[in-house]
Amino acid sequence: MPIEETGALRLVAGHRPPPGAYQADIIILSLNRLAEVQAAVESACGQTGITAHITVLDQGSDPEMQAALAGWARRRVRNQHGLGLYAAGRNLGVAGGRNAASALGHGQVIIALDNDAIFESATVARRAVATFARQPDLAAIGFNILAADGQHPDLFSWGYPARLVRHFRDCFETATFVGAGHAIRRAAWDAVGGYDADLFFTWEEYDFCLRVIARGWRVRYDGRLGVIHNPSPAARVGWQAARVTYFVRNRLIIGRKWGASWAALSPRILGYVIKGALNGRLAATVSGVAAAMRSARPEQHQMSEAMRDYLFRADTRHRGGWLARLRGEVLGRIRTDP
Repeated sequence: MPIEETGALRLVAGHRPPPGAYQADIIILSLNRLAEVQAAVESACGQTGITAHITVLDQGSDPEMQAALAGWARRRVRNQHGLGLYAAGRNLGVAGGRNAASALGHGQVIIALDNDAIFESATVARRAVATFARQPDLAAIGFNILAADGQHPDLFSWGYPARLVRHFRDCFETATFVGAGHAIRRAAWDAVGGYDADLFFTWEEYDFCLRVIARGWRVRYDGRLGVIHNPSPAARVGWQAARVTYFVRNRLIIGRKWGASWAALSPRILGYVIKGALNGRLAATVSGVAAAMRSARPEQHQMSEAMRDYLFRADTRHRGGWLARLRGEVLGRIRTDP
């Protein structure tokens, strides 16, 4: 099968999205994980009651790994026409990769699945699309990220106030979502231009949510829509230092985007430095602070009263007073994000 050029991406196997209308694009990023990507794609192919196209974007896997994935995809598309495997040639990051994969399609909803996750059931995508149809002001849905047993929340991936974890099977308004499994209304995606690719990974979902909330959209966690997340131990630990640097850098940049001065950010910086020291990641933490300070001044946004009210209602009030929030910055997520 010839390789087709699509902008900066190469169509390695399968098909581009159809020209006509369809309900959802299911996007999966790939980087040196064969069995996990195969399982994620099979899970996406198994979604029922919905018109969807599945886009897999490989971001610079080793040649042998990419060849194996391409061979498998070519065999798979004999029975699954709504599947395309693309190669970016390099790692665009989570934010840039999802931007690129989303831009390839035009489904009404963009559903993203991590390459180490599978849908909990065959109806998750259909029910997500139906939720958007019922709630026209809804921009994004965070799915329930379950541990490998499929019964309990993946606490490494809990991106909401800690006191809400007991409601992991419920629904609530939120200020962000966890990228391992989520859905975004394309109209909201287009309205804000997708993710900020400069963030590369960590906090890109929060940055996106702030921008849609500022435009009057809502974000919702739906514990009835689940994915089972099974990251390898190497992914949990192996690149922790890099994650810490991006985690600190990106959160400070987002704070600057929304008008916070460096003085106003100093308690957060202090919390990160203490947490980094406690976890043997002081150098990575300091690197993150320095990288944020070296970054060009981001475009400034102003929070309206309506936006402040939304953020308080959906997030801040669940985190307690300033002392509890500072304690959360210092002691929370000791292992860092997975």
